[in-house]
Amino acid sequence: MKHLKTFNTHILAGRYKGKIISIPAIDTTRSSKSILKESFFNTLQFDVIDKNFVEVFAGSGSVGLEALSRGAKHAYFIEKNQTALMTLRNNIRQIDPLNTTVLSGDSFEKFTIIYDMIKNKNIKTYFYFDPPFSIREGMEEIYKKTLDLIASIEPDICEMVIVEHMTKLDLPSTIGQLSLWKTKKFGKSTLSYYVPISKN
Repeated sequence: MKHLKTFNTHILAGRYKGKIISIPAIDTTRSSKSILKESFFNTLQFDVIDKNFVEVFAGSGSVGLEALSRGAKHAYFIEKNQTALMTLRNNIRQIDPLNTTVLSGDSFEKFTIIYDMIKNKNIKTYFYFDPPFSIREGMEEIYKKTLDLIASIEPDICEMVIVEHMTKLDLPSTIGQLSLWKTKKFGKSTLSYYVPISKN
């Protein structure tokens, strides 16, 4: 069996600060750059405490695990790629296996399962969408499908939706019942933050 190439990052702050996160060196996943991740959690500050956190295209789970370290109540992950999924499960075992839920499969198909779990618990939730940047055969519709998922999110359980996307892509000012609150650019990547319209 061919050895899986990985590289490492680490938890930036909180109760698991310094713990190692492995990231598989494959085309379908990438690490959210440390500067981007740090800026993101500086924006959230202590608001993430006791909230749910969903990393929809999880990869290695680096964002959701960082949220747990900083006090999130529970983290949910969806990942389709089996190599990334194996790394994700290993990272969870090393960091916080008790407060995590992992679904294997296509994010667009599995999202409603996690969404129903969250609705039943009635806890405000952060949703982090980081769809693959590479537009290749069969993936031309990925951003449209992502926006459709976001549009299905109801304000009563949504604390915030965050989309990590290509900087050259302009997202709409409103998606469903959410409106764009702020954007922050990091070279080729941009974070767009959406909040329920009643909160904006």
